[in-house]
Amino acid sequence: MDKELPEETGRLGFTVGSATCVPGVVEGKRLFRVEPGNCSNHAMEQASVLMDCARRTSFIGVMDDEPALVWASHYLCEMAKALMDDAHMGILKRR
Repeated sequence: MDKELPEETGRLGFTVGSATCVPGVVEGKRLFRVEPGNCSNHAMEQASVLMDCARRTSFIGVMDDEPALVWASHYLCEMAKALMDDAHMGILKRR
C-alpha cells in the first residue's frame, strides 16, 4: 500500500463535501453528497466522464423513445454538476 500519488494530486485543491444532488422525499433533503477530501482535478475528470455518459444516454433515449434513458441522463448530469461545483469550491478554498 505504499503507492505514491501522482504529482498533480491536490494541486488544484480538494473537494469540500458540500455539493449535493438528487432531491429526496423530504423537502430540502438530498440523497447524495460529494465526499470531502478528493482531488479536485480528479473530480473534474470524473465529471467529464459523467457528462459524456449523459450525452450518449440522452441521445439514445430520445432516438429510441426510451424515457428511462432520458431520466438516467438527467441524474448523471446532476451528479456531474455536483462534482464540478464541489471541486470548484475546493479550488477557491485553496486560493
